[in-house]
Amino acid sequence: MRIGILTSGGDCPGINAAIRGVCKTAINHYGMETIGIHSGFLGLLTKEVTPITEGDLTGLLNLGGTILGTSREKPFKKTGIMDDCNKPELILNNAREIGLDCVVCIGGNGTMKTAARLHEMGLNTVAIPKTIDNDVYGTDFSFGFDTAVNIATDAIDRLHSTASAHKRVMVIEVMGHKAGWIALYSGMAAGGDVILLPEIPYDIHRIGDTILARLKKGKTYSIVVVAEGIKTDGRKRAAEFIAQEIEYETGIETRETVLGYIQRGGAPTSYDRNLSTRMGSHACELIANGQYGRMVSLQGDIIGSAPLEQVAGKLKLVTEHHDLVVQGRRMGVCFG
Repeated sequence: MRIGILTSGGDCPGINAAIRGVCKTAINHYGMETIGIHSGFLGLLTKEVTPITEGDLTGLLNLGGTILGTSREKPFKKTGIMDDCNKPELILNNAREIGLDCVVCIGGNGTMKTAARLHEMGLNTVAIPKTIDNDVYGTDFSFGFDTAVNIATDAIDRLHSTASAHKRVMVIEVMGHKAGWIALYSGMAAGGDVILLPEIPYDIHRIGDTILARLKKGKTYSIVVVAEGIKTDGRKRAAEFIAQEIEYETGIETRETVLGYIQRGGAPTSYDRNLSTRMGSHACELIANGQYGRMVSLQGDIIGSAPLEQVAGKLKLVTEHHDLVVQGRRMGVCFG
């Protein structure tokens, strides 16, 4: 068999480990030929492909980014690139010309939708979820998330000393437009006093009261962790808006820090390396068994899969009943 592999959407730690997991398993265990598709689905439109040999996989396990490159090309939408042609049909024709028996699509929510629609059109696809936001529906965790949480946790840990020295409120903004998983996990792990998520409405007066109550107890500084997607006045970033509102409410000097893209770069954690490897290997098992149109998933500690039509287009969001939210509130953490 000849299988193609592409990476689409935003980069995140662990993609190269997943490529390695797919290709080493395909080559060594199943005797498959592996073809790298460059720049996501754009590479299928332009036929920018290269063979991947076992020698190409050396040093990938701890390497950030993606050796195949990525793009946000959405072939079912007009994006200004090759819009004068029927892009989905062109992808199918090119895949046949290249001789691909299946395409492994590594990506987030948008990639899952595209892989599902291409499968419906007749292209054999298997998808592997990756995103630091951990918002892909149908899997407990996606690789990249653990690394991002570790980076954010380390940054918040470092802000504790600065906040303590200056008796300030420190607001740190982490990634998460619609899902607050990074803010929740890093905020709890690093001892955040206030954690604001897109999924849970907040009252700025309650946040101010929480910080003032801490001050009355002799706690001279507070740490506020916010996801970038929380509601603001629409003119400012989340951290800037919350910092200004807190300073107005409390009179306490407040500073903001935006962690930004650093959460998506660098080497993956050991957890993400192993998760990527397991997911990549399982993708080959699905292909060998002819189980196409499925997304590799993690349920508990078991690697399995789910039909793409059941997960595509859905978001996995934090709920107020999540154990970390419940336990955090019991411990006095303010969620807004």
